[in-house]
Amino acid sequence: MIDEYRKGWALRYLREAKAELEAARKIPYMAPSLVVESIRKARNAIYYSLGEPAFIEVLIREESKKTNHTNDSLLRFLMEIEGMVQQLTQLEDVNSEAMMQQADTLVQIATDIVETITDERLEN
Repeated sequence: MIDEYRKGWALRYLREAKAELEAARKIPYMAPSLVVESIRKARNAIYYSLGEPAFIEVLIREESKKTNHTNDSLLRFLMEIEGMVQQLTQLEDVNSEAMMQQADTLVQIATDIVETITDERLEN
């Protein structure tokens, strides 16, 4: 179960991630920074929907230091998302179209997760 506080933050971050991505499409010269903000907010939406973001970040950081990673599929998934976020933030100026598509995918994943956990649907 998700409490109302985290639910509110998850939905807010998701709305903001979508808005940042839409703004990136409309304002090409600002696209790289808007896309980076969008993916960070999408990640935060996922974290808030799953629990306390600070604990999730620590868990992911600790797990990534290990040589033998866990078999826990959720933790592996979160590590992959974190890797994707790190990769996209470093690509900032390389290929904005490819970056936009990756960000769009991450926002869609975040949407599916947040809407499933919160049982709320955001309008597009």
